[in-house]
Amino acid sequence: MKRREAREKALQTLFQLENTELTIQEAMEHVMEEQTDAFYEKLVSGTVQHQTEIDAALAEKLENWSFDRLAKIERTILRLAAYELMYTPETPKSVVLNEAIELSKTFGDEKSSKFVNGVLSKFA
Repeated sequence: MKRREAREKALQTLFQLENTELTIQEAMEHVMEEQTDAFYEKLVSGTVQHQTEIDAALAEKLENWSFDRLAKIERTILRLAAYELMYTPETPKSVVLNEAIELSKTFGDEKSSKFVNGVLSKFA
């Protein structure tokens, strides 16, 4: 599985986990069905494991927004990208930003990509 696809699947999994009773394993099985991918699993489990730290770091970067007011898809994209920026130094920051922007163009509205870019660029 290519990393772009792994990120997309991780986003779908993390989106499902928010405000549901699903376990990580159940959400992963629902999205991935039979297949598995180490990078995908690292993204999902790492984002969930470090969510408190990620949310705090993101909240510091938001201007005139509270973290709870963010649209669920933007919040999920930001968490996923922030996990990579904070905990996977082997991935270039420019790649993480580009991938997050592409995810927001695919899954968000017309303003999502600019918002995600603005928040994440403060990490770089």
